[in-house]
Amino acid sequence: MSDRIEAGQMVFVADGELGVAGVREVRPHESTFVINIQNGGDFELPMSAVKDVHSGKVILAVDRLPEDVRRALRHPHAAEYRDPSYRASDPGEGALKD
Repeated sequence: MSDRIEAGQMVFVADGELGVAGVREVRPHESTFVINIQNGGDFELPMSAVKDVHSGKVILAVDRLPEDVRRALRHPHAAEYRDPSYRASDPGEGALKD
């Protein structure tokens, strides 16, 4: 599958959802790749964390992600909200539900 993942591709937790990260680097010799989660930083993931790759999208298998990655995915777009009444803990916000 590493031959289908390329730096620059968008990363999603589900098809049809907003992108939550971008692929920074693919390390096929290590069977890993590095993603940058918006508002979360860089994470190295095993290829086994990928559910699917199609149409330039990398879809993650959320159940195979380490807890620190799941935590970073809970509110990847929080900094995009400028409304002072917005709270990142509001139900329904974030890629992964708390």
